[in-house]
Amino acid sequence: MKFFPRESGVLLHITSLPGPYGLGDIGPEAFHFVDVLHEMGQSLWQILPLGDTGSSICPYITVSTFANNPLLISLDGLIDEGYLHKDDLKKIQSYSSDRVDYQKVYDDRYKILDTACTNFIKSSSAETQQRFDAFCKENEYWLSEYILFQTLKKLNNDQHWITWQPRHDLVGEDIIKENNVFIQKLKIQQFLFIEQWQKLKTYANQKGIRFVGDIPIYVAHDSVDVWANPELFKLDEHGKIKSQSGCPPDFFNAKGQVWGHPVYNWKTHKKTGYQWWLNRIEHTFNLVDVVRIDHFNGFAKYWEVKAGETGGATGHWVVGPDEDFLSAINQSLGARPIIAEDLGEAAKEAAVLRKKFDIPGMSILQFSFGEDANINGNLKILDNEINVVYTGTHDNDTTIGWFQTLPESVISTQTAANIVKERKRALKFLGTDGSEINWDFISLAMNSKANTVIIPLQDILGLGTESRMNIPGTVGNNWEWRYKKNKLTSDIIERMKTLTEESKRIKG
Repeated sequence: MKFFPRESGVLLHITSLPGPYGLGDIGPEAFHFVDVLHEMGQSLWQILPLGDTGSSICPYITVSTFANNPLLISLDGLIDEGYLHKDDLKKIQSYSSDRVDYQKVYDDRYKILDTACTNFIKSSSAETQQRFDAFCKENEYWLSEYILFQTLKKLNNDQHWITWQPRHDLVGEDIIKENNVFIQKLKIQQFLFIEQWQKLKTYANQKGIRFVGDIPIYVAHDSVDVWANPELFKLDEHGKIKSQSGCPPDFFNAKGQVWGHPVYNWKTHKKTGYQWWLNRIEHTFNLVDVVRIDHFNGFAKYWEVKAGETGGATGHWVVGPDEDFLSAINQSLGARPIIAEDLGEAAKEAAVLRKKFDIPGMSILQFSFGEDANINGNLKILDNEINVVYTGTHDNDTTIGWFQTLPESVISTQTAANIVKERKRALKFLGTDGSEINWDFISLAMNSKANTVIIPLQDILGLGTESRMNIPGTVGNNWEWRYKKNKLTSDIIERMKTLTEESKRIKG
């Protein structure tokens, strides 16, 4: 495949980077990690969505599908750019080095960002102001609605937009005038993010590293996307959800899941030529080099759950926009490097779409040792050049955690006995005692026929369940993990580089 040569990369979200300010950001440690990837011979850095999470902590629940997360702006970068002084950072609280305390980070960073924006207004150069004006003009198609939504959110004490008065009663020139400084600062935050991100991306690309971004298929109900475009979603006349997203019982959760997002009114999307989606995909490709679409299966068929239900088991399948949608993307944007997250019960239907449009899916080693595993031959996923092979994802336990966690503590449709059997099959297939199960899995993935392999950093570092990023269907302790810089040793870097060379995944 022209977009996916034989190469490999690492999965690590920006928030998981080390650093002194409580949350990984796009500052010096991000540049350092690019250097590390280069040393290891990697070509891809996969991240999670970059969207503005607002008061949420989940990167898959955002205020806007277009706006980026101001919390990821580098404070050190703002000092270098002249918008902050080192003394401005003295008020920052002390933080844990390996977990994110989002409330503390939120409280600190937005105060500091407010100072930076004030200084930007006062002292930015004429050249910078020109770039800022050009940014605002170029992004008007989403920026104007975003700042209006955030302004109204503030004026309504951060309440869900369905509690607001009708839009025509809220929006007027007076609101814009009275909140002009707040609005300007919202624009500046987005501009500062883009300025810093493009520097990081340019640096990474020069080092031979491409970014793999992530688009969640669904958007949050309490978002500008739904507020500004209610006709694109299945809502009632009051803006409340009629049908919500979710999934049936699966490996992650025996009761199924309710995600709570409104599902799309695909008939309306079709009438518009899928323009909102086209804008969304093109916007993401302006930030990254490759796009992973989370829950790609939903374009083939999706699980719809009636509003008010608290579990996913009562839902039903609905046919998605299918190839009509993907044809519109190709016609408008041309063929692009897309990875389909196609895990789950709709994988067969999604596979038809993927094959027709030459889109690779995902294969997870932790899911590969079930009853149908050919442990005396080759695993099917290892012979597939097209699919992207992972040891695990952000929704999985780490490989060591998967191998060592007591079965009774696993949220799964599987029985404890089945889980134990899977581990035994893995050991037999690998011909190992499991003492370095993480490296066994990494080696297996790297030496497979798959063109693309991506390894979570936790597996490279040999970390256990305590370093898991997310447990689907649960609240609390998710999205908080950060790696410690001293754990990524020269020995690990060299070991990964050697394995990458031996598996012929280092470019020329």
